[in-house]
Amino acid sequence: MAQDKLIKLVHKESGEAYYTRKNKKQVTRKLAFKKYSKKLRKHVEFKESKK
Repeated sequence: MAQDKLIKLVHKESGEAYYTRKNKKQVTRKLAFKKYSKKLRKHVEFKESKK
């Protein structure tokens, strides 16, 4: 993955992060995904934040 296209998805409570990419031409809103948290051992919402 190109480093300039990466976005960071963060869970605020645990501080965990996932990295992914998005098409900025088609998707203008902030991304939010339900992903698995290893610290909490359950699925929680990760939201887009600054790198």
